[in-house]
Amino acid sequence: MTNNPQSPPADAGFLTVPNFVSVIRLALIPVLWWWMATDHVAAAGWLLGVIGATDWIDGYLARRLDQISEVGKFLDPLADRLAVAVAVIGGLVFDILPGWFAWAIIIREAIIGVGALAIAARARAKLDVRRLGKIATALLYFGVAWYFVGEGSDIDPLIWLAWATGVPGLILYYVVGFQYLQDAVGLLQKSEG
Repeated sequence: MTNNPQSPPADAGFLTVPNFVSVIRLALIPVLWWWMATDHVAAAGWLLGVIGATDWIDGYLARRLDQISEVGKFLDPLADRLAVAVAVIGGLVFDILPGWFAWAIIIREAIIGVGALAIAARARAKLDVRRLGKIATALLYFGVAWYFVGEGSDIDPLIWLAWATGVPGLILYYVVGFQYLQDAVGLLQKSEG
């Protein structure tokens, strides 16, 4: 079936290959927490890397197989946000990540999360994902994962690599956060005008 450029693509529903990938990514998040809690920090880092590295697969499959769905548009970013949140909160709780780094991510996520909920409630709209946001998330995924692996196995070069990706990722995370806030203001003004 060929999509008319003027009509929106059909919703592929829930039972799709990309949604299955997203569900698997979500199912791995409790394992991530368990490994952090049981002091398998390097294994948790490798698992976070796998969850992060497979982030592009569900989106790619949705486009390639023409299985784009509203459920998938919800599950993919949910898996991203939960994996990062669990890794960062667990990294803070289990004293794996430096506090300032973890708190900087948590504060930004809380602000954007509240903003997204306000937009959904008032403007009946959602913020579109930005490409720069995907890049920032990927850098944070790998920064946190390499930090875990380095801490869990005493591979010092990985700690340097973690900082080399994590700090730029954090900076981009805030830059994109301000862009999302601008988008939110625009959506609110559009809904009220």
